[in-house]
Amino acid sequence: MAIDLFSIGPVTIHGYGLMIGLGFILAIYVGCRMADKLGLSADHVINMAMCIIVFGFMGGKLLYLLVNFGEFIRHPLALLGSSGFVVYGGIITGILSIYIYCRIKKLDFIAYMDLVAGPVAINQGIGRIGCFLAGCCYGRATNSHFSVIFPDGSLAPAGVRLIPTQLMSAAFDLAVAVFLIIMIRKVRYRGIISGLYLLFYGAGRFVIEFFRGDTERGTVMGLPTSQFISIFMMIFAVAYLYFNIRRKEETGYATLSDQPCDNT
Repeated sequence: MAIDLFSIGPVTIHGYGLMIGLGFILAIYVGCRMADKLGLSADHVINMAMCIIVFGFMGGKLLYLLVNFGEFIRHPLALLGSSGFVVYGGIITGILSIYIYCRIKKLDFIAYMDLVAGPVAINQGIGRIGCFLAGCCYGRATNSHFSVIFPDGSLAPAGVRLIPTQLMSAAFDLAVAVFLIIMIRKVRYRGIISGLYLLFYGAGRFVIEFFRGDTERGTVMGLPTSQFISIFMMIFAVAYLYFNIRRKEETGYATLSDQPCDNT
């Protein structure tokens, strides 16, 4: 664990920021390589990535402020300047930004959703390693040997055995990424890959929330905010998969051209 990895003159490289940056760059690289193989546009992938990082950050911050609205009213500048972020807010606004971009450019929204699902999971997995380095998103206290002890200066409680939820999330997200990237050329119908991403992420996040120890993300009806949203994400994912399977629209990704499509 290391909040600060090293310094170059007056510039300090933080573990969390470095992992977020590496994850983003790797996700774009993989996405562009996949686009070339699937007959889609790498240029559009890069543009969508820029939209995701801008609007995803805004959405994650906004949801964090909403779930901590009382504290935000009392200390607005403190929360605006904090590192608080709810991933689900970023996912929701990220998807919306892709949809709007595809509508403006008259592109096939579902095809690009399938394409970016695996790379997004890569970014999330490496980002969780950054969470581990910083100590955020930590797990509950435990007596198990399957635990980690954070040092002083971490965002997690120091000197306490904690469940390594960050590494659990990272391993799960990266496994999902590998699975989706392999399966995108094998599935028969469009929308299956993006639907599986939503289903897997929702299920994984629902389970991991049982082991989380940080409570500042707020609750809804007695459930952590992210766990509550996970339920609706899984329901939506099942409906989305059912709709695309019933529609029976072949993928054709191996020959799909970057031409305007009416099915957006």
